[in-house]
Amino acid sequence: MQCLNRSLAALVLAIPLVAMSTDFDTLGERARALAAQPYSPVPSRTPDVLAKLTYDQMRDIRFKPEQAAWRAEQLPFELMFFHLGKYQTEPVRLVETSPEGERPFRFNPKDFSYGANTLQPVNWGDIGHAGFRVHYPLNNPAYKDELVVFQGASYFRALSAGLHYGLSARGLAVDTAGGGPEEFPRFTDFWIERPQAGATAMTVLALLDSPRVSGVYRFEIEPGTTTRMTVKARLYLRDTPKNPIRTLGIAPLTSMFAFGENQPSRTDFRPEVHDSDGLMLASGEGEWLWRPLQNPRSPLVTSFTTRAPKGFGLMQRDRSFASYEDTEASYERRPSAWVTPLGDWGAGRVELVQLPTPDETHDNIVAYWVPAALPAPGQPLDIAWRVDWQGDAQQRPPQAWVAQTRVGHSFAPLAKNEQQYIVDFTGPALPSTGELKAVASANSNGRITEANVYRIHAVGATGSWRMALRVQTLNPAQPVELRAFLTAPSSTGPQTVSETWTYIQVAP
Repeated sequence: MQCLNRSLAALVLAIPLVAMSTDFDTLGERARALAAQPYSPVPSRTPDVLAKLTYDQMRDIRFKPEQAAWRAEQLPFELMFFHLGKYQTEPVRLVETSPEGERPFRFNPKDFSYGANTLQPVNWGDIGHAGFRVHYPLNNPAYKDELVVFQGASYFRALSAGLHYGLSARGLAVDTAGGGPEEFPRFTDFWIERPQAGATAMTVLALLDSPRVSGVYRFEIEPGTTTRMTVKARLYLRDTPKNPIRTLGIAPLTSMFAFGENQPSRTDFRPEVHDSDGLMLASGEGEWLWRPLQNPRSPLVTSFTTRAPKGFGLMQRDRSFASYEDTEASYERRPSAWVTPLGDWGAGRVELVQLPTPDETHDNIVAYWVPAALPAPGQPLDIAWRVDWQGDAQQRPPQAWVAQTRVGHSFAPLAKNEQQYIVDFTGPALPSTGELKAVASANSNGRITEANVYRIHAVGATGSWRMALRVQTLNPAQPVELRAFLTAPSSTGPQTVSETWTYIQVAP
């Protein structure tokens, strides 16, 4: 067996470079040709013994760091690969590109440690990989940390200096909300550009395919205190008149919210558990909005219509350990992800999907952009954006923003069908003295009964000004949409000094 392993390793290393020209436009033509044909899924080559592994058995299969691509050349970036099995049984094709040509990254069982598993990988042949991760010295020049992971459908996630993995992004979301089942397009092929010595960024091309859409993506990845990913995509819809796409989600983000300050747990000792605590949106009309996330009893879909948005993201604003008290999960070190459109995205909406989850092991939050109009089959949709993976230095509104949202009353009882919200604001536009007012409104199912704003003088307070808002629900079985922001007096009239807090109150 050892001789056979050595022979396979020698074969892998002897794969010649193939002189090819793989660029964004070339792959775009390939995507267009794919979309013109009926969908053909990539056949799985995963042996049954791998597909039947338990969770712990799968965790026992680890890539050997010393086998990382580009480690021997001491390049600034390195690649490690994921093994097929259990949850990931569909292989992806991985190719290195360089000025000399292209070379596939073949599966080699010698790259992996199989732990206590009694497997015979030498008999499998080239089954492919489940994905890859990129390593880079984010926190220490002597050690290459995980930077980016591409694994599973079109999912990817990234880190900035000092952070732990949290929310994920996707290449595309199809019919996440609606009457039919969600479709999960997947990256089937990756072309990974070999970095030069001293490189501070790397480039990845990817081909995406699914039953109703095909496309090509280009990722420019720049690691740092904020890791920036510049994404360029070209999409082609298949002609499926009997099953048209209802919701095409661009730049989707996927996260987890189990409970938080606005929805505390009655049994968990931790005050909050979430990868993100709110959706932030900078609309094309100049308004900044903040919607605290919830763990609803049933699926909850809301949206914000705008034209040419300036950005949106799922943010982890609360960055204090005391907010979570979790020494293992370190939720205060989870990244925020801010999406900045590049170019004019036109008319559409940012859609927020919130699903019930029993615990923190399930992602239940999705946010994405939905264009108002889709191209005809065979016509390209060219669109680009940036994703900034942020920590303490994260995107904020220019004036003031919500520091926390709490629900409930203190000594003063609530009237029938009445609810109280305590919303704290902070930011450079808020004065240390003077007077602020709350401009609050509700949809037709709610009536604002009280809206007070006052300065917080307590040492160590989360915010500097507090809004106490009371709302009476007219029909408890229906939701109430709430909006509120702060204004300050000026010689020309009231001036808005904060983002807009927006909340949906659902039936208990």
